[in-house]
Amino acid sequence: MKVILQQDVKGQGKKGQMIEASDGYARNFLLPRKLAVPATAENINTMKMQEKAKAAQEAAEKAEAQATAAKLKELSVKVTAKAGNGGRLFGAVTTKEIADALSAQHGISIQKTKIVQDEPIKAFGTYELKVKLGYEVTGTLKVVVAEA
Repeated sequence: MKVILQQDVKGQGKKGQMIEASDGYARNFLLPRKLAVPATAENINTMKMQEKAKAAQEAAEKAEAQATAAKLKELSVKVTAKAGNGGRLFGAVTTKEIADALSAQHGISIQKTKIVQDEPIKAFGTYELKVKLGYEVTGTLKVVVAEA
């Protein structure tokens, strides 16, 4: 019996896939638990429409990520911090501080987890950080650390 999975089913397939399941398994397990629906012409058409909508949404999100990456390339974010002797900072500049400064100065909100720091920023200066925007799109962000 052909069925379309409504959720991921271990050992069978992922959500939205059409699979061939034995009649008893489909009738007694998958269908009553609403894990799958029968592969009728109407359900197949609905599945194809959902796939098109998902593909269009992913394309729009990828284009938005690329536009954000282009904006970030032109911007620089200024972060102020307190310093001790020899230009060393008390503590370090965190990705949360950078994300908050980016939001406040330029109105671009990026999650702190998407900003990649190879090593903590513990001195004044200009740094270039990578920002992972999803869909294999990576941007660069210039961060200027200045004394408060």
